[in-house]
Amino acid sequence: MSAPAPGQAAPDRVAIRRALISVTDKNGLIGLAEALVRHGVEIVSTGGTARMLADAGIAVRDVSGLTGFPEMLDGRVKTLHPAVHGGLLAVRTDPDHMAALERHGIGTIDLLVVNLYDFEKALREGADEASQIEQIDIGGPAMIRAAAKNHAHVAVVTDPADYAGLIAELDAGGGTLGLATRRRLAAAAFARTASYDAAIASWFADRLGEDMPPRRIIAGQLALSMRYGENPHQSAAFYATGDRRPGAATAAIVQGKQLSYNNINDTDAAFELVAEFDPRRTAAIAIIKHANPCGVALGSTLAEAYERALACDPVSAFGGIVAANREIDAEAARRIVQIFTEVIIAPAVSDEAREIIAAKKNLRLLVTGALPDPAAPGIAFRSVAGGFLLQSRDNGRVEAGDLRIVTRRAPTEAELADMLFAFRVAKHVKSNAIVYARGGATVGIGAGQMSRLDSSRIAARKAQDAAGDGTPATRGSVGGRKTWSTPSRIVCIRAGSTPKSRAMSRVEDSEGVSTRRTRRATLPCILKKPYHRRSVSRLRQVGAVSRSILRSMVIGWWIVAITGRPSCSSSMIPVPSTWLSWAMSNSPARSFISRATRDEKVFGSGNPAVHMVRNSSTSIRSRNSRGLGTRNGSGSR
Repeated sequence: MSAPAPGQAAPDRVAIRRALISVTDKNGLIGLAEALVRHGVEIVSTGGTARMLADAGIAVRDVSGLTGFPEMLDGRVKTLHPAVHGGLLAVRTDPDHMAALERHGIGTIDLLVVNLYDFEKALREGADEASQIEQIDIGGPAMIRAAAKNHAHVAVVTDPADYAGLIAELDAGGGTLGLATRRRLAAAAFARTASYDAAIASWFADRLGEDMPPRRIIAGQLALSMRYGENPHQSAAFYATGDRRPGAATAAIVQGKQLSYNNINDTDAAFELVAEFDPRRTAAIAIIKHANPCGVALGSTLAEAYERALACDPVSAFGGIVAANREIDAEAARRIVQIFTEVIIAPAVSDEAREIIAAKKNLRLLVTGALPDPAAPGIAFRSVAGGFLLQSRDNGRVEAGDLRIVTRRAPTEAELADMLFAFRVAKHVKSNAIVYARGGATVGIGAGQMSRLDSSRIAARKAQDAAGDGTPATRGSVGGRKTWSTPSRIVCIRAGSTPKSRAMSRVEDSEGVSTRRTRRATLPCILKKPYHRRSVSRLRQVGAVSRSILRSMVIGWWIVAITGRPSCSSSMIPVPSTWLSWAMSNSPARSFISRATRDEKVFGSGNPAVHMVRNSSTSIRSRNSRGLGTRNGSGSR
C-alpha cells in the first residue's frame, strides 16, 4: 500500500477539494454531485457523465480541459494522462512529489468516483465478440488502482451503494473523509477490479476452449450475509458470481424467512435434479434433505408427482426442500403445505397457490422464471487445503441409445424407462448410492455410504419401512447407480428388484468382451457404453455365483431323491461334508453364502428373491421366488 513520506503518518481526515467522476451506472449520480457542490468541491468529468451533470445544471469541467488533450480513438484514450494519474498518485506529505506536480502544473485529485464498463452485463446478454471486447474498460481500472493505492490521501468509490454513506460522512465531517473510510473504500475498489479482470479472463478461456487454464480466477459479490454456516459455530455468506443460471441464487424470494447456508445448498440440489425432467412431457417433483433426494417422482400433475415422491421416504421429507419443474398450482400447494417444508422452488407459482402458501409465513417460496439446462456446460469447484478442485459440471445424461443389453432377457419398455429415470436421479445422489425406481418414481434411495452394499440395504430398508406391513415397493422395481458390485447386486435381488442398469466409471474399449458368460447371469443387465472390462468380469462373477447356486440346488434335489424328503423349499436339507468343503473353497459361492447369511439378519427370510442361506455347518436352505431373469423371462429354469 502507498505510504506517506518517512516519519509521516497518514492523515486521519482528508479535505475533498477536487473530484473526478466517470461512471457507467448513473444511478444516484446527481444526488452525489449536488452534495459535492454543496461542500465546494470542483467536479471533473468525462463524456456522457459530464453531459448528464451539465444538463442537470451542475458546474462541471471536462477532463480534456484538465489534461489539455482531447479524447481520441472513440473514447479509448481520455484519462490515461499524467495530469490525471499524477493527481491521483502523488503523496501529499512527500515534498518531492508535490514539487513535481507544481513544476508540471498538475493539481491533486482527492476523490475518484468510477464504475466500469459493464462487461458482465454484455456477457449475460450474449454480445458478439467485437461488442464484448469494447466493454473491456482500460482507463477506469487504471484510475481505480491508482487512487486505491494512494488511499492515505485519496478516496475512491466504485459502487453507487456507497454514495449515501459518503454523503453522510462529508456532511458530518465538514467536507472531509476519515482514514477508516478511505481504507474500506480502497479494499472494495481492489476487489472490484479483481472480479472485473476475473470475468474477462474467464471469457477469454471460454473463447479459447480452455476448461482448465493455467490460472483460474473465481470472483463473487456478496449477496447475502448469514447468521451461521453449515453448523452454528461457522460464519457464512452467499456470493453471486454473475452466472444467471436459474436457481436459488437468481430466484425471486416471494415470502418466508431469510435463506440459510443449508437452505441454499439443498435448494440448488433440488432444482438441479428436477430440471432433468422436461416439463412439456411430464410433471416432476423432487424432495431433498441434506442435498440428497428423499423422493423423486413423475406424474400427470404436480400433486400426483408430489404424493408419489413423498411416499418414497415420508419421514425424511419432513423439513425438506420441494422443487417442481412446472408452475405450482393450487392443488399441488395444498398437498405440499400439509407437512413442514423449509423451501419451495419452482419456475412459477399461480396466484391461488401463492395464497395457500402464504398461510405458512415461515415457508420460503422461490420463483425462478425458468429451469436450468441440465446439458449446459459449466464448472464446479470446492476448496481444499492449499487450493481448490475444479471440474466441469456433470451435464451427462444416459439415453436409451447409450445402452446395450448383455443378458438373454431384455428389459421391458417399462423397465427400461424406469432404469433411465433411476439413472437421472442417481446422478444427483451422493456416492455410494443406490436408487430403486418403479413406474416413474423412486421407491428406495440409499445415499452417501462407504460401500454400495450398505447403500443397497438402506434403500431396501426404507422401502420396507414405507410399506409397513405391506409389500415393499422395491418388488418389481429397477435400480440405477454409476457402478454396481456383486454384493450390492445380491442385496438388490433380495429386495425384489429386477433389472439393474449400470454405468461404468472408466472409459475403455470392450469390443472383445464375450457375452457367453454374462448371458448366464441371474438377472437382466444393461451396460452403459463405453464398457469397462473389469466391470464385465464382475458380471461374470455374478454368473459364477448363479452357477454355484444352481449346482447346490441340483445337489439338494439329488439328496431329496435319495432321502425321500418331500420339499427342498420347506425343509432343512442335510448336505454332505465333501460338498460343503467344495462350496466353501469356491470363492464366488463362499462369498455369496457368507453375505446371504448376513443379509438374512438384515432383511429377514421372506424377501422375494433367490437366496441360499447357510444355517449350520451341515445344512443349507434353498428358496426360489418368481420374477428373476431367466432364459425365457418367465421365472422358470
